Amino acid sequence: MHSKSRFPDSGENDLPRELIDLARAIAALPAEQQTELEPVYSRVVDSVKRRRRILSLVQEALAQLRLDIKYLMFDLEVTRKERDELRERLD
Repeated sequence: MHSKSRFPDSGENDLPRELIDLARAIAALPAEQQTELEPVYSRVVDSVKRRRRILSLVQEALAQLRLDIKYLMFDLEVTRKERDELRERLD
């Protein structure tokens, strides 16, 4: 079994503890079973990493949306004040 695909130097801490434990359990199996389980394990790891990236993108998008809403609320408030001032001038 390719240990580098299951234990990347920079990414091991990014994986849930359960996946790291599973990788160690797979590594302890006979080579024949390791070969059988490695592709499945790799797909699970890829899926976890992809979901984390997606979650990160969603969180960034939500943060940007919140900021945009604050700016829009500010603009709306200023626009209302300007409208009210112009109405007062016209009256």
